[in-house]
Amino acid sequence: MNKVLRELADGDRVTIRVLLSSKSRGVTAKGAPYLSFVLQDKSGTMDAKYWNVPEQLLDQYETGMVVDATGDILNHNHQLQMRVKQIEIVKENVDARDFAQASPISENDLKNEIEKILGSIKNETLKLLVDTVYQKYEKDFYEYPAATKNHHDFVGGLATHVLGMLRLAVFVARQYPVLNRDLLISGVFLHDLGKLQELSAAIVPSYTTQGRLLGHISMFQAEITKTASQIGIEEKEEVTLVRHMILSHHGVYEYGSPVLPMIPEAEVLHLIDNLDARMNTIEKAMNATDEGAFTPRIFALENRSFYKSTLK
Repeated sequence: MNKVLRELADGDRVTIRVLLSSKSRGVTAKGAPYLSFVLQDKSGTMDAKYWNVPEQLLDQYETGMVVDATGDILNHNHQLQMRVKQIEIVKENVDARDFAQASPISENDLKNEIEKILGSIKNETLKLLVDTVYQKYEKDFYEYPAATKNHHDFVGGLATHVLGMLRLAVFVARQYPVLNRDLLISGVFLHDLGKLQELSAAIVPSYTTQGRLLGHISMFQAEITKTASQIGIEEKEEVTLVRHMILSHHGVYEYGSPVLPMIPEAEVLHLIDNLDARMNTIEKAMNATDEGAFTPRIFALENRSFYKSTLK
């Protein structure tokens, strides 16, 4: 039981200690219940199917549990999957964090680069707003994921996503002088911090009641309004523009933005947000796919499959 998920190969029969990062229940064409899991450790994730589950075990497993999973590893649609034979819940005291995926960038490196870019903001109003929010949310910002699935869904994922976007923002602002660099950087940092209120935890997060009812966009726009009032800058145009960027960063009404981007910085924020999220989703799928094969269809990317070339 010393192997990790990334070391497993087609044909292996193993028992491996993992975190259950998701669980769902299904029924076969013949009416038999089964369980689907996503197994996780620090090396990656793997889908698992538990067919012919004993009736008394159907409701025994919950997301966030650490378990010893026994089963066979097989290649399914060019991705490895476990056919579960048995799952035992680990009773001893274990820390789920030891099994959670983390950012490929260390927290120290994330912090140093993000703080350097934020420190380059010259506009006094934006600098005061960003610094105030950063000090309040710094701890959770470097721990939380950016989403529960699809993109940057790992410990430190939110900060990793923001850093990717900040790097793009610095380049794009240099390319297009029409953009206000300070405003774009501020919007990038602030746009998704509502996730810290929308999600319940850094590891195996679920949506909070407030998050489900209000959503991260509206919650953090309100937070910016409150913070600006507390530090006496609520009447500044910069605050209105940042609020607009938060409200419009999903780009279209269908994806939850109550307004569409109406300033250049908001348009760029939407584009680089989408670019960084999509590329992380593609990269995750590619990492689990053999060369010369297609990924499974990716729902978040219009249900398309992507080909992993053999080019070096």
